[in-house]
Amino acid sequence: MQLGLDQRTVVVTGGSNGIGAAVARAFGAEGAHVVVAYHHNVENAQRVADDVRAAGGTAQVSPYALEDAASARSLVQDALSHSGRVDVVVANAVRWWSRSPDGFEGVPEEDAEAVVCANLLGAVRLSRAVAPVMRQQSWGRIVLMSTNLAVDGLPGAEYYTAAKAGLHGLNHSLAWSLGPAGVLVNVVMPGLTMTDRNEANFPPALKQMETDRTPMGRLVVPEDVADAVVFLCSEANRGITGEVISVTGGR
Repeated sequence: MQLGLDQRTVVVTGGSNGIGAAVARAFGAEGAHVVVAYHHNVENAQRVADDVRAAGGTAQVSPYALEDAASARSLVQDALSHSGRVDVVVANAVRWWSRSPDGFEGVPEEDAEAVVCANLLGAVRLSRAVAPVMRQQSWGRIVLMSTNLAVDGLPGAEYYTAAKAGLHGLNHSLAWSLGPAGVLVNVVMPGLTMTDRNEANFPPALKQMETDRTPMGRLVVPEDVADAVVFLCSEANRGITGEVISVTGGR
């Protein structure tokens, strides 16, 4: 199968660790030029960029702040300045939430709004910034990273899941808006994924319990998610758009 990603320019936000880093490396293995967008950890971003180069791609690192409306435009411009095009955007950056001991209504209003706005409007702004470029190229791929919690729910994550569920609606409408220009848009919805962070925080007994609940007999790892993203963003994908692709190991 020819994926056609060699020398394509791919922007991955939240690319310095976790799923984003795995996505960046996977595109590197296909010969793409990967823009590893980071918020705080430039050292991690540089290491991921080195991994991309070692895998056979080229790379640059660029700062990106999910909450900042101007940052999305700057990120796209950084990519254009280097390669003159942006073929793929993976909107993976995330603002996490903090639980309140007083429950849903106990979260300070400013904190609740910050989580909703960053996680939803961040993806909207990035899509707006790159849409004219992809229209002009008559080709593009956008993946919006969601979570199974958007459909399954989790007490204490109400504002985060509301924002992520909003991406599903954005996805369906963007598919209609950008499809005639040759741009495909999809949501990838990982389940529990064994990132370094989760590996460090999951007690062995809980990890085993979750594994036992997974039909394929192991938990999803970041590379599983990355492979799905790469296919959706490739030339091999000619007919999947406006869809929510679940990568949960069958849970």
